[in-house]
Amino acid sequence: MTTTITIPPLTPNSTIGNGIYRDLGDSNLSGHLVPELVNLQNLQYFEIYNNNIDGVIPPELGNLKSLVSLDLYQNRISGNIPRELGNLKNLLFLRLNDNKLTGILPKEVQSLPNIRVL
Repeated sequence: MTTTITIPPLTPNSTIGNGIYRDLGDSNLSGHLVPELVNLQNLQYFEIYNNNIDGVIPPELGNLKSLVSLDLYQNRISGNIPRELGNLKNLLFLRLNDNKLTGILPKEVQSLPNIRVL
């Protein structure tokens, strides 16, 4: 059985400036990331670390142009890191460690201009 992650509704304290901040870390979530996350176009911080998320990283996440932090570490995410994440030119933090990822880090991701933590 496959479970889809449902992001809780945004509340006033989930916004920072004009962006959106979602910290779902340590929330005991399970399921997988869905391509529809791309509909959160103002999302700047997406932190879903230390859960039981499985499946793959949807390449569509590379369309979240406002994203500054993507924390997916300590889950059960598998597959390759999508090269589309290299489109996230504002990204400062990308944490994917402690998953079941395979393959190499795409050169598009390695050359992100503003990355501070990889």
